[in-house]
Amino acid sequence: MKIAETVTFGGSGLNRAANLRAQAAELVQDSRARVILLWRGKPMLIGDALVRVPLNHPMLNDAGADMVFLGQDPDAVFAADLSGWTPQGLADETLDSFLDASEQRHHAAPEDASFRELRAVMTQLSPRDAELAATARAIFGWHLSHRFCARCGHESQFSVGGWQRDCPACGGHHFPRTDPVVIMLITHGNSVLLGRSPGWPEGMYSLLAGFVEPGETMEAAVRREVLEEAGIEVGEVSYLASQPWPFPSSLMFGCAGTATSTEITIDPVEIEDAKWVSREDIARSFAGQHSEILPARKGAIAHFLLENWLADRLD
Repeated sequence: MKIAETVTFGGSGLNRAANLRAQAAELVQDSRARVILLWRGKPMLIGDALVRVPLNHPMLNDAGADMVFLGQDPDAVFAADLSGWTPQGLADETLDSFLDASEQRHHAAPEDASFRELRAVMTQLSPRDAELAATARAIFGWHLSHRFCARCGHESQFSVGGWQRDCPACGGHHFPRTDPVVIMLITHGNSVLLGRSPGWPEGMYSLLAGFVEPGETMEAAVRREVLEEAGIEVGEVSYLASQPWPFPSSLMFGCAGTATSTEITIDPVEIEDAKWVSREDIARSFAGQHSEILPARKGAIAHFLLENWLADRLD
């Protein structure tokens, strides 16, 4: 797919400078280095841009001791996690909503700066800011969920600029995890297969998706997941585009597949509903003119694939 890297979180070309990660402790001494800030996975923004502060900014007094080295842009860029800080008047229930619209403001932040949910702003960010924010969110999420050594159970230590955890007890080394997921544009003639999960907003449908299992190809995963979730058999499968999805740590492989059967039998444990939707109905949904179907979330690869299927730009 020629425009594959225009997907949200893709195509920035960030210089990740992996060769400098072991020197992160020295790079933080550079006065030109800058830090982006996250609180519970939400980046700090002013308008549609990431806030970047110097290493001596007072907000960093509330940050964790470990900062992730993200790369050079053009100078060193780090990410700091302020999740240990508690905003005044925090309403925890809003943080668990389908799309958290709350904003948190730090007393030492620049004017108009706030922490905002990445899902809500991802389409507004520049490609570079989107990649930086997604990378930082995914790496901090991995550290939070992988504090202990998988070999011996001892607490491991942050190292190599955040791109490794080392176990002082058994010497084990652990690296950031990314889970491969297939998401499928399954078509039959003029229609595409959509489904919805329990708990989604009323009327929201998207493409079917599922994790790739050990020992399985992407193509096999596409066929298995569609058959398991919707009872549809799939023949030819092809790759279209990928998207890093930091909620919490997946790499979405967008694939096209041709259905060889049409009768839907859903697995109610996996999905709430599935249906064939015509190209015309998808177009009406994207235009906000469909009475029953809401479009897939903007910024998600499902929206990207459906949009380009409508425009006949999948080549």
